Amino acid sequence: MGLSLATAEKWVERWELQQQRYAVDREDRFTVIADVVEYVTGEHADRPLVVDLGCGPGSLAARLARRLPRAEIVAVDRDPLLLELARTHHPDAARYVDTVIGEDGWTQTLDLDRPLDAAVSTTALHYLGPAALCRVYRQLAALLRPGGVLVNGDHLPQDDALLAGVAAHVGHRRARRRLALAHEDWVSWWAAVGEDPELADLLAERRRRQPVTGGGAAGLSLSAHVGLLRQAGFERAGAVWQYGDSCVVVAIR
Repeated sequence: MGLSLATAEKWVERWELQQQRYAVDREDRFTVIADVVEYVTGEHADRPLVVDLGCGPGSLAARLARRLPRAEIVAVDRDPLLLELARTHHPDAARYVDTVIGEDGWTQTLDLDRPLDAAVSTTALHYLGPAALCRVYRQLAALLRPGGVLVNGDHLPQDDALLAGVAAHVGHRRARRRLALAHEDWVSWWAAVGEDPELADLLAERRRRQPVTGGGAAGLSLSAHVGLLRQAGFERAGAVWQYGDSCVVVAIR
């Protein structure tokens, strides 16, 4: 299922453009996540260990690798097509692991040789339901060293429905002001992928795998996430950056 570098570059570039539709100030969010990891790993600068949860085609892993060249990054995803794009386009950024976050034994597949300094994710954990999310948070807390962090960037609404609507509108308007209307969206990106013969085998494998369905936590509020993190064993948790409903939440082990 190997890809040419030219094909991987083309589809990763198009991915980066279409993702701007869904993450308000996406590049700022990546920068904040890297800022937090850099801050926390300062005294462990020789070889900090970081796991990227739901890495997709390597967007966050590649940025972290540029920012923290000494870090060892383990990038995890269940999507064979996106993982192959990452391996081909960003081969030196991370060690890539094909596994389903939250399934029995998934943490063993990471093959870690020491406690994590940081676990990071962006717009990837919301497909887990609250119970599964709490379990994953607990598993990550067990993998992190004392003082290590979980850093999660996602759309996390306010508890109050009216405020949640206002925040979502603010973020949407900002995204529209910054986004060229010609950029394709998620659906059209995958439709175009389906027309590339070099990706046919990977797309068939992607379709063969049982999709994650139902019970997701996409509507779970910021305060609910903080509560789950505290239940999972993190001493402190809260947002360190927010625009509209787009947040970066940090939980300290």
